[in-house]
Order: sequence, then structure tokens, then C-alpha cells
Amino acid sequence: MLESLTALVSASPWTYAVVLGLAAADALFPLFPSETAAIAAGVLAGAGDLSIAFVIAAAAAGAFIGDNSSYAVGRTAGQTATRPLFRGAKGDARRLWAERTLERRGGYLIVVARFIPGGRTVTTLTAGVTRMRWPRFVGFAGLAAVLWASFAAGIGYLGGKTFEDNTLLGLGAAFAVVFAITVGVELARRVPRARAASC
Repeated sequence: MLESLTALVSASPWTYAVVLGLAAADALFPLFPSETAAIAAGVLAGAGDLSIAFVIAAAAAGAFIGDNSSYAVGRTAGQTATRPLFRGAKGDARRLWAERTLERRGGYLIVVARFIPGGRTVTTLTAGVTRMRWPRFVGFAGLAAVLWASFAAGIGYLGGKTFEDNTLLGLGAAFAVVFAITVGVELARRVPRARAASC
């Protein structure tokens, strides 16, 4: 699997376009491996085959385009698609809750959701469906895209720099770090809930 990935994300200048395209598509179709591509390209940049600045720029641009496309789908077609969900008194209550939550904590949700595969799609679509103001959305989507791209490509870059002579080992190390961070965040999120439930 890692060998096929490094073949896709190669030292070619076209790699930047691949990273941009996968990051854009992932916002609408979460099955696209945008994080994996950004990390792999970061590893190649660490090994000296690509420019880390261009990798981050491509990943951030793709994420920004994708999130805005998802928002646009929610704002246009989302109203029709989600009408059954927002029907009746309960539906009105759901819509009001979503609008209030995005109004109060929308920026935080958009930034955090960018790091959650699938979560970014739900959040950006919902922002469009509830008609969150686009200037507000676009600012947080831009911040989220830059942070996400810097994190994913940066972790890959460190792996590539550490193991310059062995790209696959660098890729494995980068994924191990991302996995450890993900597990740590999940544990930090669940422990307070478990303590609250036991009290």
C-alpha cells in the first residue's frame, strides 16, 4: 500500500496538483485520501524531492476550495436534500439549534472539523444549509485549511527529514506520529466524559 502511495505522490511537479485535487475532493467525498497525500508529499519534501512551501500551499488551496464547494452545495441543493430532516416542529427546533450553534461556535467547529475525516463535510454542508454568513465562513475555512495543511505536510516533512535515505520509513514514522496524536486527543476527550458519568 505504501509503495502504491509513493508512486501516486511522486517527486514530479504534478504532485502538487494531485495533492490539491485530493484535498478539494475530500471535502465533498470523504473517501479521498487527502491527509495521506499531504503527509506523503511532506515526506518527499523532507527528503529534498519537493518544496514543503508548495506542498502546504497546494494542500491548503485544495482544502479551501473543497470546503467552499461543500458550503455552496449546502447553501443551494442542501435546502431540498435536508427538507425531511427539518420538517415540523422538531425540524424547526433542529434547524434553530444548528443555526445558533454555528453562530456561537461556528468558527471553532469549522477549524476543528477540518481535522476530522467526514466531520469537515458535515460541518461545511451544515454551514451552507443554515446559511451561515459566507464572509464569516470563508475566514474560518481559510484558517482551517492553512492549519490542516501545515500539520499534515509538516509531520510528513519531519519524517522525511529524519529518514532521508528511506522514504518508506519516513512515511511510516509520520503516520505513527499522526496515529499517536489522534489516539491522545481521543483519550483526552473521553476521560472527562467517563469521569462525569461515574460521578
